[in-house]
Amino acid sequence: MTNENTTQQPAQSAFTLTKREDGIAILSMDVPGETMNTLKVEFGDQVNDMLDQIQSDNDIKGVVIISGKDNSFVAGADISMLASCQSAVDAEAIGKGGQAVFQRIEDMSIPFVAAIHGPALGGGLELALACHARVCSDDNKTQLGLPEVQLGLLPGSGGTQRLPRLISVQQAMKMMLTGVSVRAKQAKKYGIVDDMVPRSILLDVAIEMAKKPKPTRKPVKLDVMGTFLERTPMGRKLMFKQARKQTQAKTLGNYPSPERIIDCIETGLEKGIQQGMALEAKHFGHLVMTPESAALRSLFFATTEMKKEHGIEGVAPKKLKKIGVLGGGLMGGGIAFVTATKANLPARIKDIRSDGIAHAMQYSYDILNKKVKRRFMLHSDMQKQLSRLTGAIDYVGFDNTDVVIEAVFEDLGLKQNMVADVEEHCAQHTIFASNTSSIPIAQIAANAQRPENVIGLHYFSPVDKMPLAEVIAHEGTSDETISTTVELAKKQGKTPIVVKDGAGFYVNRILAPYMNESAEILLSGEPIDQIDKALVKFGFPVGPIKLLDEVGIDVGTKISPILVAQFGERFNSAPGFDKLLADDRKGKKNKRGFYNYEGKKPGKDVDESVYDLLGVTPNSRLSDNTIAERCVLLMLNEAAMCLDEGVVRCARDGDIGAIFGIGFPPFLGGPFRYMDTLGIKHIVERLTYYQQQLGDKFSPATCLTDMAEDNKTFYS
Repeated sequence: MTNENTTQQPAQSAFTLTKREDGIAILSMDVPGETMNTLKVEFGDQVNDMLDQIQSDNDIKGVVIISGKDNSFVAGADISMLASCQSAVDAEAIGKGGQAVFQRIEDMSIPFVAAIHGPALGGGLELALACHARVCSDDNKTQLGLPEVQLGLLPGSGGTQRLPRLISVQQAMKMMLTGVSVRAKQAKKYGIVDDMVPRSILLDVAIEMAKKPKPTRKPVKLDVMGTFLERTPMGRKLMFKQARKQTQAKTLGNYPSPERIIDCIETGLEKGIQQGMALEAKHFGHLVMTPESAALRSLFFATTEMKKEHGIEGVAPKKLKKIGVLGGGLMGGGIAFVTATKANLPARIKDIRSDGIAHAMQYSYDILNKKVKRRFMLHSDMQKQLSRLTGAIDYVGFDNTDVVIEAVFEDLGLKQNMVADVEEHCAQHTIFASNTSSIPIAQIAANAQRPENVIGLHYFSPVDKMPLAEVIAHEGTSDETISTTVELAKKQGKTPIVVKDGAGFYVNRILAPYMNESAEILLSGEPIDQIDKALVKFGFPVGPIKLLDEVGIDVGTKISPILVAQFGERFNSAPGFDKLLADDRKGKKNKRGFYNYEGKKPGKDVDESVYDLLGVTPNSRLSDNTIAERCVLLMLNEAAMCLDEGVVRCARDGDIGAIFGIGFPPFLGGPFRYMDTLGIKHIVERLTYYQQQLGDKFSPATCLTDMAEDNKTFYS
């Protein structure tokens, strides 16, 4: 059907209304100058103008809302607008404004259909939910979700009210409390969309839907238990009580938004949608002004900025065609996986044993096959990705690799031999990237013929899940090598930070004093589980003693001497831990560590025999706050030194590295933002207090004392 006319909007308008001869109007959104559509406050007037035109035109029988972008429907609201809010009332007004516009769409007498291709997230999904019907493309890019909780917020434009009325309350609550989006097939299964079609016919199908009367919704099908929980007063009371209990267990009260989301959903279902909407806007306004949301939004902006950056400004990366991986162990298998499946580059794996290569390939197969079984991926797509993996026990097939990533044992001599092998068997331009966790790159490159091609690329385990990568340049590393390595890490789905060469680099350097202090506290008699619980309560995903079990006690002890050699005795590990290795306690990997890995709940309970081994009688004397403060202060102090020495380029990179690399509590914004929040003077005072009590390892960094005197902060 040919178009009848297109309404011309003022310059720079994001919306275009096109009337067709069959009475269907296409309302297209295309935000000028942006790669993806996001909702802005000023769009409210533009949408209302469009709706006025639609209401005044009796020839329009239905409307399809579609994106003018090739890659997205609406990726969410532009959260930068929240920075202008001076009070919760200001932020509440933004929520109410969005609610009013979307309510007007829902109240329209003619059907509105959302045609979704690409991300429909946050406000984008709320816009689609306000429509009377939804159809999405079956493209892999298409995903629907309400991720506001990840920013310390809640869906503020009706999402907490409309989604639980459309699909199962439990599924809606799960989506909002986790912020996890769903793919097209799941969206169709849950009932978020009415149809899923190939992108080529998305608009045609949406137009046909818009020609029909507004659909009459039937209650979502539930099993017996679901019916009890969602459709009886007693069941709903039990459901929300359990949701709050589980949420508290996970957040430990550190994140206020999940509790507020539950409040909004329950209020809307029990007292009606109007009261639910009012509470949603009020809670949205309150959450915008919380320090937790401010910290999480700063994290979002930081990662968005970093995606646009090269390793070295003005220096373009080389084009990547093939990657080599040395070592088929856990790290090598993970690196090969992200190379083949995220970067979509061929990965050639070398190991001295053929079963090592098989192990590395099995790593990828297991992850992808799980996706196939869950119907998140086609079997043919799995085969395509696995076809990018090849292996050899020699350097055959390495001559045309652009980057070779070494993931062998932490042994300097072995790594230097790997450099020599790569220089002999690979091309002149091939970059040698070491996955060392602590050995200075300058030492690894000491005998290199082409030291400008040698760099560190430190991944974190498990590689397929941990988002950070440290890119470590020694003094002789070329700018092109840095930019190319950063580009590779980004292609692999990582957030890379460029750090200065030196023992431990950044992440392990700030982690070491934190871990050492937890060991000192243990040896003073504090129970293992109390130490771990204190730091989990503070906001870390796992406690330091549990983390040592996870990483490997033997790995931890290898890093310490390297740090001591460069930085001195403040990095001395706790005495007595050599007894653990003498007793063959390596942690989770050999099921012998601080925790008991036998029985029905492996790794949950402390192995009490470790106290006798260390000569400790457990007796709790310190408060959780004292335990956390002692450990965290040393991490903060070391982070400040790293920034002062140029180990990290800026406070932003240091915060990203700590959050993505070791799980520093995201709601605190990272070590540097947390120090700003507490106040630099307060940090110096507490460090000085512990220095007097426990020794010079707590001596405040010179840069901190200078900042305290000058009333400076890390962020302006």
